[in-house]
Amino acid sequence: MKKIVIFSLAVLLLFSLGTIAGAKTLKVGLDAGPVSQDPQVQLSGGMLQYSHWTFDPLVRYAQNMEFEPRLAERWERIDPLTMRFYLRKGVKFHSGNGFTAKDVKFTFERFYNSEDFKGLFEPFAGCTVVDDHTVDIKTKKPYALLINMATYIFPMDSKFYSGTDATGQPKDAVVKIGPSFALQNSSGTGPFKVVEWEQGAKYVFERFADYWDKDSPGNVSKIVLTPIKEDATRVAALLSGDVDFISPVPPQDFKRIDKDAKVKLVTYSGGRIITVQLNQKRRAEFKDVNVRQAIVHAINNVGIAQKIMKGTATPAGQQGPKGYMGYNPALKPRYDLKKAKDFMKKAGLEKGFEVTMIAPNNRYVNDEKIAEAVVGMLAKINIKVNLKTMPKAQYWDEFDAQVADIQMIGWHSDTEDSGNFTEFLGMCPNKETGYGQYNSGNYCNPEIDKLTMAAQVETDLAKRTKILQQIEQVLYDEAAFVPFHWQNHSYAGKKNVMIKPIVNTMNFPYLGDLVVK
Repeated sequence: MKKIVIFSLAVLLLFSLGTIAGAKTLKVGLDAGPVSQDPQVQLSGGMLQYSHWTFDPLVRYAQNMEFEPRLAERWERIDPLTMRFYLRKGVKFHSGNGFTAKDVKFTFERFYNSEDFKGLFEPFAGCTVVDDHTVDIKTKKPYALLINMATYIFPMDSKFYSGTDATGQPKDAVVKIGPSFALQNSSGTGPFKVVEWEQGAKYVFERFADYWDKDSPGNVSKIVLTPIKEDATRVAALLSGDVDFISPVPPQDFKRIDKDAKVKLVTYSGGRIITVQLNQKRRAEFKDVNVRQAIVHAINNVGIAQKIMKGTATPAGQQGPKGYMGYNPALKPRYDLKKAKDFMKKAGLEKGFEVTMIAPNNRYVNDEKIAEAVVGMLAKINIKVNLKTMPKAQYWDEFDAQVADIQMIGWHSDTEDSGNFTEFLGMCPNKETGYGQYNSGNYCNPEIDKLTMAAQVETDLAKRTKILQQIEQVLYDEAAFVPFHWQNHSYAGKKNVMIKPIVNTMNFPYLGDLVVK
């Protein structure tokens, strides 16, 4: 008996040593960390990246932008308004609770308590449990983007989030600003569980031992994420070996990384539009289309793409990039300083005026430099801009409060479709529906709202394309916003970090599938 015990302990020790030897810790340096453990508190790229690590969607985009099953194994159309999803069995949450259809329904209904997500899910009528592993999701009208939207349903653990916390607040409360249970606690089905969370300083994730996807090639057992706001510091951390993977990579350092034999650069075409919005509620001048046109014509976005972005971005004249259904090749960038001055004169404001502006300094590639360029460009048409920049962690609260006359925002379509830009950036702001949630310019044109809603229900793709192109034309003619460029995604890592297979146009690196050799 004693020999058997000794032998068993020896085997266990060898197994443990083997596991440790094969374990891969990935040290990540991003420009900012997630703002919450609650996947529904903010509709942003950073939070959606986090959601793919800790949670799992029903469906996700593959690199070729086709849909691939995740927590939904398959789906089928039941009628023009209903899609049935057949859920994966044997899936566990990090808490140990089993995943069922009740969790999908709970998650779906919780969207409507989120300021950011309720507009995205406004076209939907509801989610019905058919059985433990089947749900029906129904829309109010025929909706061409139902499967696209399933990529944003990250089922949450309904048992884990039930009841009240120590303060008496419901655990399922969606709190955008202020404390909540979901802010500091999570239970997803994703490849990694949260083990340490120092907001804005350090985040540690460990591989979930009971993760359902046994076919995943990923071999990272632990992620240590350190936000590194400064571009130069982030690159230096990679080159010195302090981190293994960084994003984004500042364009001015592309050549430097390419020349270093220890690391590699990976870029991927993106569809994120970088813009500024002109708040018509704060400034009466911005209600005049001539003033808005003057500002658009004064911004040399081609020059910004060339000099500041070093050719790693595509100058834009509209919201959706080439390849999107609403793209209109006739809508070009329109820098023309003489025309800009003529528009100011037409508005009777050739002597100019003074405004405030805010922008992040670590959210978009070279965001602070772009904002500083805007200050100089608008000075040429006698608009004095008092600029304030701040870290992403502070910026979004200020953006939501609309503290400035001009505010910067970038947007990647949640549905890889032009309509989504308008739903959030161009429609009249409506707190009840959530439409226009990020329209801090308060531009409001009922015709745009009508066309956007018509595009939602139009399933004839040729007709839908015409509607979306019409929207882009109206926004262009009215200078509803100031477009800069579509930003490329950029990543860098050590040579043994296999980056290419896990990145995509959505900029959601699937770290659960990452291989480190």
